[in-house]
Amino acid sequence: MTTTNPEQPMNPSLSAAEKDSLVKLHYSQEGVAELILNRPEKHNAFDDTIIQLMLEKLELAEKNAGTQILVLRSNGKHFSAGADLSWMKRMAANSHSDNIEDAANLAKLMGVLNNFSHPTLALIQGATYGGAVGLAACCDIVLAQDNARFCLSEVKIGLTPATISPYVIRAIGERQARRFFLTAEVINATDALHMGLVHKLVSSYEELTESADAMIQQLKQNSPKAVTAAKELILNVSQKDISAELIQHTIECIADIRVSNEGQEGLSAFLNKRRPSWVSEEK
Repeated sequence: MTTTNPEQPMNPSLSAAEKDSLVKLHYSQEGVAELILNRPEKHNAFDDTIIQLMLEKLELAEKNAGTQILVLRSNGKHFSAGADLSWMKRMAANSHSDNIEDAANLAKLMGVLNNFSHPTLALIQGATYGGAVGLAACCDIVLAQDNARFCLSEVKIGLTPATISPYVIRAIGERQARRFFLTAEVINATDALHMGLVHKLVSSYEELTESADAMIQQLKQNSPKAVTAAKELILNVSQKDISAELIQHTIECIADIRVSNEGQEGLSAFLNKRRPSWVSEEK
């Protein structure tokens, strides 16, 4: 994980409002929550304060009944340079138990984002280093500018990408992880696309936001409850042996969704050649 000058740590006396501005949560349109890293002068490097803010705001978005989609993005030239070096310097001086607690918070952030019940969409520009690769890997859909570059840089400074490893390895596969965890090479946007970390590349930030809007509209054509159930299905089925228990689970999943209100509405709309209730009239 790379990042900012350790001689300029985040001011511990920041007011609540100043801290709150580092990670923003707002609804850009109906149903779309945007979680925004807003520390561009530090290349959106994160520390324990920002991790806690992200956790709090993810919880707010999860609990909001109006949330249908979560967009994770950042302000500035870079998505995130990873962990703030001043934070790493502090943790290096702390005890093993303090480091366990600190690492647990980052692991919790990855888990909460990975298991967010609604579709998550990451918009990536510029540098995405260290733990920020984990944030991207935890999102369902990743759109990136073609200037994006990724790096699992931990071994360069004597560390490992431990807490993000379950999600990154699932995204890129063990074979790619065997190379990039060990070499700390910079991965360009095209290679990130080919290895599955990124789903689509665009050539400008304007195209990035346009592609995000198009993806949001695509998602909004679908039953919100079915999308949530489909995401849960992926998490339950992925990496599991195809056993009798797993097959039974999938049988129960389809039966449950068929008799649900949205399942009934969707089938009725399809059979009667009309829009389902969750699709707005202009669509």
